Amino acid sequence: MYHTMTIAGVQRDLPICKVSDDLYIGAFVIFGDVELTVKTAEALLKKAPEYDYMISAEAKGIPLIYEMARQSGQNKYFLARKAPKLYMSGVFDVKVNSITTAKEQHLYLDKADAELMRGKRILIVDDVISTGESLAAVEKLVEEAGGIIAGRMAILAEGDAQNRDDIIYLEKLPVFHADGTIKE
Repeated sequence: MYHTMTIAGVQRDLPICKVSDDLYIGAFVIFGDVELTVKTAEALLKKAPEYDYMISAEAKGIPLIYEMARQSGQNKYFLARKAPKLYMSGVFDVKVNSITTAKEQHLYLDKADAELMRGKRILIVDDVISTGESLAAVEKLVEEAGGIIAGRMAILAEGDAQNRDDIIYLEKLPVFHADGTIKE
């Protein structure tokens, strides 16, 4: 089963995947899809509020944030990592529960990046916002670093996220029943 969508002028068929017995989602993955990544980055930048830096959570937001930085001429963006790396000068750590991940995760931010964020307007970008758990974790990292949340953006808002007025997004992604029909 697939759900067909047009996003930033690009049509894609999203496979419908089981999350639980009564919840199925349209799998939206921009990895490897250059056309979709370029077009959605361009469309989001047109809607973006003023900001100094952008941040995204590892990993599905990486192609998007890279392309948004490239198109905007920015030479620096931040990643909330899923694990600390040896080269990090120290880390902040927050936990996150995502709809697409089976277990609790943590997000980490390098203290050197945190120093650059302090007092700056930070735009949070992601591919899909659904439960808002990942978004809340990134917000917490930004706030602990002393950054100011300039805005929250995603390509798609899924489920209840569609009703939030604090998120800028391109399209609504419905959730589905087991038979592939849209849940209302």
